[in-house]
Amino acid sequence: MKTVYAIPNCNTVKKALDWLKANKVAFEFHDYKKKGITTTQLTTWSKQIGWEALINKKGTTWKQLPKELQETITNQKAAIDLMMEKTSVIRRPLIEEGGKVLVIGFDETEYKKALK
Repeated sequence: MKTVYAIPNCNTVKKALDWLKANKVAFEFHDYKKKGITTTQLTTWSKQIGWEALINKKGTTWKQLPKELQETITNQKAAIDLMMEKTSVIRRPLIEEGGKVLVIGFDETEYKKALK
């Protein structure tokens, strides 16, 4: 079973969920705000796709961080500490199955390749 890790009120997530439903892709939804996330999970993802890919630098949460704090996010530990404190900074949605990251963000072409 695929798991979609995200927050429900994000426009990108809404597009992704609509695509998944329209294409009859079964999934479970994991809401960071309600269920949280573990350092183990973030470490596993970082090893697979790199911690840099997990940080949403285009989002409001990142942009509202003080410049000084942004400049300290230079390694996996610092990135994971930030993502644990501010889950909204995690790029979303992230879709995983069987412990493997299938896709992050929303790109219809990537979804067709990875999820159909």
